[in-house]
Amino acid sequence: MKFKINDNIPDVEVFQLINNEPEIIKIKKIFKDKKTILLGMPGAFTSVCSSKHLPGYLSNLDRFKSKGIDLIACIAVNDPFVMSAWGKQNNVDGNILMLGDPFITFTKSIGAEVDKSGRGLGIRSNRYTMLIEDNKILQLQEEKETGMCQISAAENFLNLI
Repeated sequence: MKFKINDNIPDVEVFQLINNEPEIIKIKKIFKDKKTILLGMPGAFTSVCSSKHLPGYLSNLDRFKSKGIDLIACIAVNDPFVMSAWGKQNNVDGNILMLGDPFITFTKSIGAEVDKSGRGLGIRSNRYTMLIEDNKILQLQEEKETGMCQISAAENFLNLI
């Protein structure tokens, strides 16, 4: 990843499903004036994302809120319909904002793209967790391999913030 702690998030467009319609939103607008956790994942419905990364943050929502976190957002290289369906399956119920990066715009802008063609996935995002305050990266944990969720896991990230 080319982005580091103290860098500002690039102002690119991502997608969110609102009232069953895909909406384009500038990512800086989402994070403006907020203390946010951003979960970067290879893809919705993939094994580690579904069994560890997303559920870990869901089960620790209160602990993150007690540390002053205003928003938890999840982004993956999927369309907004898939991200919404994955959120519903995991009962995020508005507690985690589900964002789609179908054209890999955000992922490429921060240098997090990885080639998972050998697994049938194409170009995806590496797994990471960021703490962002008013569009500035304060903490960043990126896994060495997308199939791992250790340093980016909720329990470990809580210890950093």
